[in-house]
Amino acid sequence: MVNFKYKSKYDIEDFRAIMAILRGEGGCPWDREQTHESIRRDLLEEAYETVSAIDSGDLENLKEELGDLLMQVLFHSQIETERGSFTFDDVCDGACKKLIRRHPHVFGEAQAETAEDVLTAWDAVKRDEKGQKSVSGAMADVARAMPALWRAEKVQTKARRAGFDWPDWHGARDKLSEELAELDQALASGEGVEAELGDVLASAVNLARLLKIDPEAALNGSSDRFISRYTKMEALAAERGQVLSELPLDQQEALWQRAKTME
Repeated sequence: MVNFKYKSKYDIEDFRAIMAILRGEGGCPWDREQTHESIRRDLLEEAYETVSAIDSGDLENLKEELGDLLMQVLFHSQIETERGSFTFDDVCDGACKKLIRRHPHVFGEAQAETAEDVLTAWDAVKRDEKGQKSVSGAMADVARAMPALWRAEKVQTKARRAGFDWPDWHGARDKLSEELAELDQALASGEGVEAELGDVLASAVNLARLLKIDPEAALNGSSDRFISRYTKMEALAAERGQVLSELPLDQQEALWQRAKTME
């Protein structure tokens, strides 16, 4: 058994100590084997579970998920502590310095009257920090690991802050129709379908952004509605003694339309 003092309430220093114990001699064989790459997906999953807790409004679950997310930060930091490259304190130091640098209207003499002013200044400081000489450079730095809809929205937002944007949603809606027409042409020719479909999705994101709708939330809502309607379809078929998947498509479509009226 490891040397550890049990308490009725623990803090961040205890959290760090536990992670070091798990990774150390006599610790957990699984934890000791992990690398940044092997737990990469865990970090993403914990982030999504935290967001789900926020969406549910369950504060107890949110508290738990924030702890799981913080554990991932400590885990990655501990791996590098062992390698001698940086520590959790270094992570905290860098984050604090970044917040100070990127809020000159709070910690310096700069002025920012609105939230939009703050975001514009933040982007300017960020580009300077990263040595980005152009807006396209800032766009290229948007993480490819992000969900594709969010990445598209973020890239488009950077273009907006540089003045390249529709004045309102009407232009984006017309552009979506244009991209759909180009997709139809690609489908007819059998060439460039993937690229044109991507442009349709990007145009849909652009429209959502100008309508101030989160495209990820909109698509998730659509998926939720699909599941709800399909559940009703299965129930309606079962009431008739039928199995939904065994019905011809026209009968399934009729049940789909009926399920929509039940919402």
